[in-house]
Amino acid sequence: MASHRKPRPTGTRVAGIRTPALATAALTSVALLSQTADATPSDDGRPSLEEVEKKVDDLYRQAGSATEKYNAAKEKTAKQRKRVDRLLDDVAQRTQKLNEAREELGSFASAQYRTGAAVPETATFLLADSPQDYFDQNQLMSRLTGRQKDAVDDYVAQQSETMKKRREATESLETLTESQKDLKTAKATVQKKLATARELLSELTAEEKARLAAIEKRKQQEAARKAAELAKQQEAAERERQEREREEAARQESGAGAGTGTDTGTGTTEPSAPDASYGTKAEKALAFARAQIGKPYVWGATGPGSYDCSGLTQAAWKAADVSLPRTTYDQVNAGTTVPVSQAQPGDLVFFYDDLSHVGLYIGNGMMIHAPKPGAYVREESIYYDGEGSIHSVVRPA
Repeated sequence: MASHRKPRPTGTRVAGIRTPALATAALTSVALLSQTADATPSDDGRPSLEEVEKKVDDLYRQAGSATEKYNAAKEKTAKQRKRVDRLLDDVAQRTQKLNEAREELGSFASAQYRTGAAVPETATFLLADSPQDYFDQNQLMSRLTGRQKDAVDDYVAQQSETMKKRREATESLETLTESQKDLKTAKATVQKKLATARELLSELTAEEKARLAAIEKRKQQEAARKAAELAKQQEAAERERQEREREEAARQESGAGAGTGTDTGTGTTEPSAPDASYGTKAEKALAFARAQIGKPYVWGATGPGSYDCSGLTQAAWKAADVSLPRTTYDQVNAGTTVPVSQAQPGDLVFFYDDLSHVGLYIGNGMMIHAPKPGAYVREESIYYDGEGSIHSVVRPA
């Protein structure tokens, strides 16, 4: 999966972690011999186990990327459908009012006919039983004419607005159709990638599957080692920060006692150190995430029975009353970016240059995440796919 990773940073070695040179050489030799054996093509022309592993990993990563595109298309489609429904309801209500206005105009026309509005004034006077009848009749006609004008103006205005809303509804329907096409395409892409991966895995023999499991175990051991290194680095950095705070507090206390200052500050803190409110929210998010451990990864799922990676992080922070966007592409911009070395529990860890995966950091180089199809929500090292796979760490609240 090197094609999508950033170059590995050199980093700083932690004291006490160095491996003796001879042991390192021996371990390297064993690993290389094992990898060479796995990489050797079989006599029947089938791909090597290493090639199969790389291809499957690539397919899963591509499926993850396609899943995020599916999530985005699904969210867009849902919003567009709500807009269309709202516009159609509005058009229906306006059409009803338009029909009522039309009926009112019809009633005015009937009233004019009944009162002889089309009859000349002289004839109306002659037909009237008395001058008072003539006066009352003309007063009625005057009122009808004024109300009729208002009704016509209202009808024209409602007709114009109804036509405008109908055009908006038509345009929204067209946009919805395009969104549904994008959604269908993204769904087909995910399904195709996963089907190809399943097909490759199904062709492995029992021996090859066992060797593949051994390769995965070695990767997990290396990831655990890197997580332990990070944990020690973070512990050392925290001790240094606390020591600086104690020294600063002692200086301030000494200065105040000598009458050289009145500052009652509590000392300095690291710029990246989260405040207490963040810690409280993070605890809620992590408690929710831990409760989901063991539930299956299902692409496009947001719970409660199953999750994909961004669906899990969104639901976890929602439990802490923090609203995150649906996709990894948007979640990565929903907070403050911090160095991996300063990651705190609750932070979001993003992977790969295409941001196709995310997990919830829990401390000590570990995270809770929904890994991939066929797997379950679990705790795992943030180095599960190598140090170079980590894209960034974001503090969302």
